Amino acid sequence: MSTLPLLELRSVGKSYGSNRVLSDFDLRIQPGEIVSLIGPSGSGKTTALRCMNFLERYDEGEVWIDGQLLGYSGPGRCEADRDSEAKVDKVRNPLSMVFQQFNLWPHMTVRENVMAPLVLGKKIAKAQARDLADQALARVGLGAKADAYPARLSGGQQQRVGIARALAVKPRLMLLDEPTSALDPELVEEVLHVIRSLADDGMTMVMVTHEMSFAAQISNQVVFMEAGKIVETGAPQSLFLTPKTERLRQFLSPWFNRSLTPRTQVTP
Repeated sequence: MSTLPLLELRSVGKSYGSNRVLSDFDLRIQPGEIVSLIGPSGSGKTTALRCMNFLERYDEGEVWIDGQLLGYSGPGRCEADRDSEAKVDKVRNPLSMVFQQFNLWPHMTVRENVMAPLVLGKKIAKAQARDLADQALARVGLGAKADAYPARLSGGQQQRVGIARALAVKPRLMLLDEPTSALDPELVEEVLHVIRSLADDGMTMVMVTHEMSFAAQISNQVVFMEAGKIVETGAPQSLFLTPKTERLRQFLSPWFNRSLTPRTQVTP
């Protein structure tokens, strides 16, 4: 069996002018792993996530997806060196993304929102796309809402549509950018339940989250970031319960008196 990572970042960096937002970021993700990125706001978590699928153009290092370099064919890292959109799309094909703000089209039904990436991006026939969309909506418990419009749904339901849209393209790895941060507290659990069920099914995931208890329960690996750098990384048992750095202990202090039961680890 191949031990090639599904996703690998090697010394990835990103700057906006003189503002360095990501520095020397290294990460290896094997099939079946769940990795949570945690840290204070502005620490570079979302930038790192967006560099993983080239929604942000990284300007240092390398991102490899299933053994293929993403975004560039040579050593250059400026805008003029980037690959064509067709080449980028081909390399990142195994990935899909769930966004923080849902990003649903209000003039489309729930089914049409899920179908859109299949028809427009994957060039799948509408009849097949409809079947795939209905399967994905059933998977997240929204089969009965297929003909509804986003405005008629709760925030939790809208985010589950976003997850269904990401699932419908049959990804090998899902990127989730703070999938519960835009939700009222009582709606968070319905979204976490869906993500937990995907984890139980073996979906590979990288998730930016502020839900510490959930990250502790679901993750194989947790990465703590600050100022664009990885400060500490490890299995949740060690990172949450016996942090090695004072900065991580400070960050976790609000949660030290809460139950943080790590997920039983299974080697992918």
